Amino acid sequence: MPATEIVVTSLGMVGEKELLVPTGQQGKTFAHLQDWMDGRSPGKSALKDISNTVLIKGIKQWTVLEEKAGAKKIRTVFKIT
Repeated sequence: MPATEIVVTSLGMVGEKELLVPTGQQGKTFAHLQDWMDGRSPGKSALKDISNTVLIKGIKQWTVLEEKAGAKKIRTVFKIT
């Protein structure tokens, strides 16, 4: 299943989930999400799948991965097609 990296903006909370809206900007498309994971540096921090804690407006299938970078958390959002 192809996965396309997308840029999103948070609009706040809906119930217990965070609502994210795509900005229209898209990144690279990968044949499978595992291709993106394999391309990461081996020294990077562990990824955590937080897909069940967010909603993304207008997209039926997505995955959101979060990693720690110092004191910040970095989220990477993919649209699954």
